[in-house]
Amino acid sequence: MFGYGAKTLSLRAFALGTAAATALLAAGTASAQSDRDVADPPKLKQRGASPNHPFAPAGNKEIELDLNIEYVDGVMYNPSTGVDDKVRLRAYTQDGLPLPERFVSPTIEARPGDTVRVKLNNKLPPVTTSYDAGCASAEHNVPHCFNGTNLHTHGLWVNPSGNGDNVLLSINPGVSFEYEYAIDPTHPAGTFWYHTHRHGSTALQVSSGMAGALIIKGNRPPTPTSNGDLDTLLDGVDGLRDRTLVLQQIHYACLDENQNVKIKTQTFPNGFQRVSAWVCEPGDVGGVETYADKRGAPLGPQGFGTFSSWGNSGRYTSINGHVLPTFKVKQGAVERWRLIHGGVRDTIRLLFVKANPTPPDLKPGKHLEAENHEALVEQGCSFNVLPFHVVAADGLTTAQALPSRNVTMQPGYRWDALVQFPEEGQYCVLDILSQAPESVGGVPPGVRLLGVVNVERDPAQVNKGTLKEQLITSAKKNMPANIRDEVIADLENGLSLRRFTKHRTVADSELSGGQELTFDITSTGPTTNLFQVANQLPTSPGYNPQEYKPDRLDRKLTLGAAEEWKLTSNRAGHPFHIHVNPFEIVKIVNDRFPTVDLSLPGARDLFNDPQYPGLKGMWKDTLWVKPGYTVTVRTRYERYIGEFVLHCHILDHEDMGMMQNVAVVLPGGTGSSVNAPADAHGNH
Repeated sequence: MFGYGAKTLSLRAFALGTAAATALLAAGTASAQSDRDVADPPKLKQRGASPNHPFAPAGNKEIELDLNIEYVDGVMYNPSTGVDDKVRLRAYTQDGLPLPERFVSPTIEARPGDTVRVKLNNKLPPVTTSYDAGCASAEHNVPHCFNGTNLHTHGLWVNPSGNGDNVLLSINPGVSFEYEYAIDPTHPAGTFWYHTHRHGSTALQVSSGMAGALIIKGNRPPTPTSNGDLDTLLDGVDGLRDRTLVLQQIHYACLDENQNVKIKTQTFPNGFQRVSAWVCEPGDVGGVETYADKRGAPLGPQGFGTFSSWGNSGRYTSINGHVLPTFKVKQGAVERWRLIHGGVRDTIRLLFVKANPTPPDLKPGKHLEAENHEALVEQGCSFNVLPFHVVAADGLTTAQALPSRNVTMQPGYRWDALVQFPEEGQYCVLDILSQAPESVGGVPPGVRLLGVVNVERDPAQVNKGTLKEQLITSAKKNMPANIRDEVIADLENGLSLRRFTKHRTVADSELSGGQELTFDITSTGPTTNLFQVANQLPTSPGYNPQEYKPDRLDRKLTLGAAEEWKLTSNRAGHPFHIHVNPFEIVKIVNDRFPTVDLSLPGARDLFNDPQYPGLKGMWKDTLWVKPGYTVTVRTRYERYIGEFVLHCHILDHEDMGMMQNVAVVLPGGTGSSVNAPADAHGNH
């Protein structure tokens, strides 16, 4: 998870890592804002009530929300040209508010004990284009029904069936449906997110920007007999700013008369050419309307319209709807950065470095083009990496505030980081592009600028002390008297947060069984693949990877049980995500050197991959699984029965078949089918 890159390395060397590491991928898009502080996403206001939603101490609020889906005409800033590209994208919108010019979805906020009702109104038109198989397609693993949709509350511990977090529905154009999420009073506070999840159109819609933050706020302090919410400790830190940051990679493209993506090529001295950018010319309107088909065949003659070509797009990752945003902070102040990877497939490895005396020039110019961008970063950003502390993974508070110099974010990941900028001036927010073993894609590793932090001197903040000192001051002020000394002692002992965690370790004595899972891609021709999941490891007897079938139940799990899962991949790396119940990371090994537990702090393997060390004992809902590695996790099936899914969170892989149906049933229950055959629910 965490990297501790040596400060004496150049950024280029830091990005390239070991000689054994090869290619990887780039980042993505949205809209420049270099003159003011980038704002949090707007909050989704309650239906017919005050938009502020004052959380009553007793909780148990009824929250009614309207969330629309419609085409929106807006702009995406293009640093390569220095102008806004006109785009027409599917977006989440709110009744009574102007349509967003920039593309970031509104934030949903709630508290444990709330009942949240979201009426999802599909205002998209029916699709009749030749590249959409339509909602009645019998080929369920061919991307289709691009304007059919549904809603997934990623990471929430809620009912997966009926009107709950049910992704086995198709809400087709012109249809409205009200989801109801009864958030348990014991639900952890934390950073979650929501996005569309209709099998066949998930990747296309998320890459259009249909993803937003979902924040569960907590006001429960710890007691001698129960753990509390981290919010109650952080709320006492004087001057703390809580930022919600949604990172997106929007794959908009402009097409020529033959419906191929307009491109720019770069020619190297040896004559080799590659695509360096997707091009939008004056008068063009970009969009996300095309897809690779089930077998990976490109839509254009060279595959430039497929999701896997994102690394050649020359675009930038957006943060809250803006490309290359500016963050204004106070020197020495503690900030909470809720980082949400709301993209489709591309890895982000985020870190902060001090800017050089001549910082990066964000004004339009050739230095912001893809082929020149890395030189800009090298000139404007130092290799003086800023440490920070991670305090939550996938919305769940960690047992300790963990020191880090960078975090690797796979699609679906969330990290909560406590950041202090010790010097006034500018800092660079960078994406150090990951190595092939830790990522998806095929673009050489390098460096991308995500934004700039402007640090202003504030004498009132500078002298407030280290993170530990400020947290202890908060504990003295905010913690109840009968738990205060214990919390302070924990903070003194390595910044322990054990009294703010939700889940207890799954003991050996609890285990009643186990599961195996392998992600697999089977080649059926030079350019065709099947995206599959197996219920066995590749070395197990009867190894049988299969594509997704909507009417097949792949796993039946028993309510109240705890099990150990072993996860691996037979080809390429994939982020494993399972709905409803999170899991505890027990062990991660390289199968060639299985004696080294790579999830231990400070562990290293052949590839020096920074994203696994420190994960042991951590609870998550999404986790990167690499080929040649075995990941062991444990989980409990608690409270909720019903049908849901697990899948690869590279969303085009999920749409093309890398998903399974899962049911939690009562002891002795049959669980013989999922919600209903797909043909009865919009041919999902």
